Amino acid sequence: MSHFCGVNDSYPVSPPRAWAEIDLAALRKNLEHARHASGGELMLVVKAGAYGHGLEEVAKAMASQQIAFFGVANVGEARRIRSAGVETPIYLLGPTWAGEREEIVARDWTACLSSVEEAEHFDRLAAAAGKRIKVHLAVDTGMGRGGFLVGQIPGLMGSLERLEHLEIEGVGSHLPSADEDPDFTRTQIETYHGIIVELGGAERFKWRHLLNSAGLLGYERGVCNLARPGLMLYGVSPLPGYQQQLANVMTLKSRITLLRTLPAGHGVSYGRQFVTTRPTRVATVGIGYGDGYPRHVSGQAADVWIAGRRCPILGRVTMDQIMVDVTAAGDVAEGDEVEMIGANIPVAEIAEKAGTIPWEIFTGITPRVLRCYFG
Repeated sequence: MSHFCGVNDSYPVSPPRAWAEIDLAALRKNLEHARHASGGELMLVVKAGAYGHGLEEVAKAMASQQIAFFGVANVGEARRIRSAGVETPIYLLGPTWAGEREEIVARDWTACLSSVEEAEHFDRLAAAAGKRIKVHLAVDTGMGRGGFLVGQIPGLMGSLERLEHLEIEGVGSHLPSADEDPDFTRTQIETYHGIIVELGGAERFKWRHLLNSAGLLGYERGVCNLARPGLMLYGVSPLPGYQQQLANVMTLKSRITLLRTLPAGHGVSYGRQFVTTRPTRVATVGIGYGDGYPRHVSGQAADVWIAGRRCPILGRVTMDQIMVDVTAAGDVAEGDEVEMIGANIPVAEIAEKAGTIPWEIFTGITPRVLRCYFG
C-alpha cells in the first residue's frame, strides 16, 4: 500500500486517485544490463520526460552512474536537466532551430548536424563566443528523418573540417526497424561501418553511435563505442525475447472509488458497449484517458490487477474513471489499490490492446498523475 500525506490549510490532502510508482533501483539494474550489452559507453535517452517517468528525477538518479551523455529532444529539456543541478553532458538528438543555437554554444551542449548550413551557423556563433564547440554529424542510413545522406557526406567532409570553431567528435545514425526488420538493420549497420571507414576510420571520431535499445539487445555493435538505450532503461524490451532480463520500473496505479452490484441487463459506460448478462460486482476506478490510460483498450479484453488477480475492464474507458468486474475478486473494498500497468499487467500488453506501442503509453501519462520515487 502506498501512503501519501500533506496538509492544505485546514484539511488533509486527499491521496491521489492515480499515481505512478517509479523504482529507481530497477532503473539502475536496467542501466547495468545496457552497459553490459553495449561493451562501451552510454547515452541515456531521457527525452519526453524520461519516457513519462519524470525527467528531473531520472536525470538526478542517473547523474552518478558514469554515463557519457543524456540524450534530449530539445533545448527546453536540456534546460530542465541543468536547472535540476545535473552537469552530465547533454546531446541534442535532432535538428535545432536557428534561434536556439546561441544558447547551445554558450552552454556547451552537443548538437548533431544534418546540413552544411547548420554547421556554418554554429561555426559563426562559436567564433563570436571565442570558443570551439563539439558537434556530431548525423548520417541518414535509412531513417529518413534527418542527417546527411550517405552519398553526400564523404564529399562534404572536407568543407566541414575547415570550419575552425567546430570539433567533429562523433558520427551518429539511427535504426528505424531494428525491432521489425533484421535484414534491413544488418544492412544498415554495414552501411554505417562503411561510412566510418570512408571518413577516416574509427580512430578519427571519439564517438560512434547507432544502436538504440533494439539494436543494443539484438545486434553486434561493430564500430560503435556509444549506445543510446531508451525503452529498455524503463524496463521494456522492444524485442520480446529479452523482456525477462529487464526489471519493471513504472507501476501505474489507481484505487477503487465505488463498489456496486449491477443487475443483469444493465449497461456499463458510454454507448452501452457492454451490458451485464448476470448480477455483476462492479468497481469504479479513479483513472481514465484524462490521466493517459488509453481509451482504445475499450472492448479489447483489457485487465487490471486487484487483490492478486486479473479483473476485466467493462465498457468504455472514460476521461476520469473506468469500471471493472470484481465479481470473482473476493473481499475488495473502496480505497483498494488497482494496478493498471506494471509487473502484473505489462505495458506492452496494454499497448497491443490499444493498437499502439509502449513508448506512446509511457509518454502519454499526463501531469495530473503523481510520480512517486523509491529505491
